[in-house]
Amino acid sequence: MSIIDRVGKALEPLMLVMGLVSPLATLPQLYKLFFSHSEHAAGLSLITWVLYAFIALLWTTYGLYHKNPTIWVGNCLGFIMYVAMVVGIMILTGGTF
Repeated sequence: MSIIDRVGKALEPLMLVMGLVSPLATLPQLYKLFFSHSEHAAGLSLITWVLYAFIALLWTTYGLYHKNPTIWVGNCLGFIMYVAMVVGIMILTGGTF
């Protein structure tokens, strides 16, 4: 086994944790959008959050296809977070771009 393979194997559990932590970084943004600063929703880009959701959905599908939870778990959670942002922006702004 090469050094790259050993490093990759060793990083697998860490990357799974990072895949979970990364989407959770969206929680403060969701809190501000829905609870504390809803009046600033018009300043958020609907297109950006839709693209984030689409990309996360593609990564989730790719991870499921390859049966790799390191890829699909975090991206699935990210997809849920990003869709929540899209829904919040649409509800609070009426769907501005």
